[in-house]
Amino acid sequence: MDDRFLLKSHDVRRRFDRAADTFDAADFAHGVTREGLLARMQPLRIDAKAVLDLGAATGSATPLLQKRFGRAHIVSLDLSRKMLLQRKRRRFWFTRTSSVQADAAHLPFADETFDVVFANQLLPWVNDHAAVLAEISRVLQKGGVLAFATLGPDSFRQLLDAWGRVDGDANQAHVQRFPDMHDIGDALVRAGLADPVLDVDRLTVKYSDANKLFRDLTLSGSRNSLAGRRRGLLGKQQFKALVAALPEATPGAGIEIELELVYGHCWSTGPRKEPGHFHIDATAIPRRR
Repeated sequence: MDDRFLLKSHDVRRRFDRAADTFDAADFAHGVTREGLLARMQPLRIDAKAVLDLGAATGSATPLLQKRFGRAHIVSLDLSRKMLLQRKRRRFWFTRTSSVQADAAHLPFADETFDVVFANQLLPWVNDHAAVLAEISRVLQKGGVLAFATLGPDSFRQLLDAWGRVDGDANQAHVQRFPDMHDIGDALVRAGLADPVLDVDRLTVKYSDANKLFRDLTLSGSRNSLAGRRRGLLGKQQFKALVAALPEATPGAGIEIELELVYGHCWSTGPRKEPGHFHIDATAIPRRR
């Protein structure tokens, strides 16, 4: 990947820390995919004892996961401490929950700890998908399930095109790039996760004006955290040019932004063997005569 489009993890954490108080009200797309992901999990038969909510944000999925997996301990993990503090302020009637602040690429859990990993909109905020998926594969029990939702490459296309008209170059680091569904499927298999099932939905969000669009991006922690982003504040003239370049649904009807929502689930096949590592059942070795 072009280094300009790598996320700066400390900026991501800082933005989400700042957005902790406003995240739930502003990031309705997160709520849409949370509900869509839980609906897609309903047919799955899973007797879970431990569930990891990976990239849990404010913990809005915790009561829903507890309802879905009544006997399970739910662990909420996020990079942002302030997001997790918001989760602790929620009044849960159950006690089988805990919070952990950590990086998804370095999970502080033993192998085969969880029966389910639930990752709602985690992947858009990590650079090394392979490392994160390898860690998920490691901490899942054999037969365990990863269920996730992420954004596809058509997300924020209107904003990307508008920046291209303002800058004359659509490859400037103004908008994140999101992986294609087929690339995600390949990455899951390489991580040792089996039988991936993926589908795509679309969400069109209408804003009465550009100020409300950028306000939602700020309050949800979703402003630009790319390494190659332009430094300094956006000038008034450039902002006006950007607003003018954003397409309207119909004249005077406001701005439409489309999100490509990718849902998926797959199964763990158990711990992966390192190259050159073999397991031999000692009881199957014949005695030497």
